[in-house]
Amino acid sequence: MIRKTLGLTTISALVLAASCSDSRIGDYIAPATVPGFEIPDSGADVVVEAELTSYCPSNKCPDGFTTCPTSRFPCDVDLKTDRQNCGACGHACPSRGGRENYECVDGACVLQCSASPQTFDCDGLADNGCETDPGSNDHCGACGDKCPDPAKPCASTTNEGDYQCGCPPGRQYCPGNFPSCLDPTNDDRNCGACNNFCDRNGGDGGPPPSNAYYGCVSNRCGQLKCNPNYGNCDGNASNGCETLLVTTQNCGACGKTCADGQECAINPKGQPECMCPAGKIYCAQSCFGGVCYGGCYDLSSDKDHCGACGFSCSSMFQPDSVGVCTYGTCTRRCNKGRADCNRNPADDCEVDTDHDPRNCGGCGNVCDAVAGQACVGGKCVVAPCDADRDAGKEAR
Repeated sequence: MIRKTLGLTTISALVLAASCSDSRIGDYIAPATVPGFEIPDSGADVVVEAELTSYCPSNKCPDGFTTCPTSRFPCDVDLKTDRQNCGACGHACPSRGGRENYECVDGACVLQCSASPQTFDCDGLADNGCETDPGSNDHCGACGDKCPDPAKPCASTTNEGDYQCGCPPGRQYCPGNFPSCLDPTNDDRNCGACNNFCDRNGGDGGPPPSNAYYGCVSNRCGQLKCNPNYGNCDGNASNGCETLLVTTQNCGACGKTCADGQECAINPKGQPECMCPAGKIYCAQSCFGGVCYGGCYDLSSDKDHCGACGFSCSSMFQPDSVGVCTYGTCTRRCNKGRADCNRNPADDCEVDTDHDPRNCGGCGNVCDAVAGQACVGGKCVVAPCDADRDAGKEAR
């Protein structure tokens, strides 16, 4: 019979034998090495001999973690991500605010540019921060995207801040506007040409009728137009735009009706819309002149409309917990890595379960205090037992 040896590493998550501590240690975190094995290639009757390695509690910090003078627990500082201890204890990343800030990434302070308003660090110099706006011809929408053609300068095409060289077909570039690509055929401030402003009250027919004004139509000022959310549904210009287009019978357009149970309201994009789908309730957030602005919400789970429109769980917010809506009732939920072990809301979620060796990963989950076992990421740290103690012993 052919005999082969299979290398095997075993980790015990519950019991340590006599050469290790036997106190309650909870979950373990071991070195990053992944045990491997090799399949015997000598037939089905191969006998495998196991070579076993045991693990014991460890007070040594895993790679990237350390104990700093300001630490509360052993190994509670992650040098890769901690802004106050980035790469080394006490090395804090600058706090600049505004257009830029610094974050700790892989142990180095890295400049992060603002996304709103959008900015870039195109020269790579930290001293001047995020110096570039996205609307320049040298950096149009992104660092290095150039607009070499003077006839197609860098232009904003949407209200969301999208940029490109030149305007799309049917749009005209009008600098000083946002977006700078406009439709001159009906833009009341740029009618037929940039900066050609139409007088709302001036027209060939005298003062405008009810809910109407004189604006730009087909590149010409002085044309009657309806105010936002109103329509001329009867086709009679003399009585102006007589119909409010924020009703269940005329929602966004003349004759567009809403289904039973729905309300017509202004959606987050500023447009009339029939609301709401099944399972959600319309909640008005503000109303002006009979026109309400709001949205559709699930009162059983929405933290800003919990059980009733406008009833917010935000008052339950604390540094280590947030208010959440559960079945229409506001409750408190601890942030990740925190727990309320004493059941006292006055001190919030007082326990750091990521680093507290007495509550490692959960309340009452105790690491080995005799061995000085650290808690990292909610797991008690372990390492291979000493070779002289481990020799000849089975896995524990």
